[in-house]
Amino acid sequence: MKIKPMLARLQNSLGRDDLIQQMVLLPEPVESLVYRSSQKVCVNLVVGYNGSPNSHAALDIAFWVAHQTHLATHNLVTVHAVYVEENQLNNQYFDILNFEQNQGKSGFTITQLKQTNKVLWQALNLAKEWQSSFQSHECFGHPSTQLRKIVESVNADILFLGCKSVNHPLIESLGRNFPCAVLGVPQSMDD
Repeated sequence: MKIKPMLARLQNSLGRDDLIQQMVLLPEPVESLVYRSSQKVCVNLVVGYNGSPNSHAALDIAFWVAHQTHLATHNLVTVHAVYVEENQLNNQYFDILNFEQNQGKSGFTITQLKQTNKVLWQALNLAKEWQSSFQSHECFGHPSTQLRKIVESVNADILFLGCKSVNHPLIESLGRNFPCAVLGVPQSMDD
């Protein structure tokens, strides 16, 4: 799925002409663009979500793009909210159902799991407002590593983040060879 038509629809609906330049933090690799456009009938949008105002904005933008893309293409569009709890002990997905038996091995506390559930609950409530296809993921480890794993596992078209600059540390840690385009939040929606 090509991202420029998606962003052009967003720009037009907002009456802006500068959003593409502001939002694209990492462009989509050319080799994946050829593969994606010929193979996909569903679109996967991933959002790095941590409950902050900027991640709320990124999730709202992702739902807006999902809705417009579905209307324009009739493709199934799924938004995936990913919450990553940083932990240096474990760089794996964490199975919340087996928390009690893995508690000694994982290094995670009940408080951390409650915080994770609270953040994902906020994302789920935003998804209900948009009535779109939605999945939440909770991961433990380094954010760039876990985001890459989710992006690759769902064959994501776009990763939305609450970042406003290509110089943000998370964008730098993702690297230039990321498997999909990375979009951030525009500087100002009020201009």
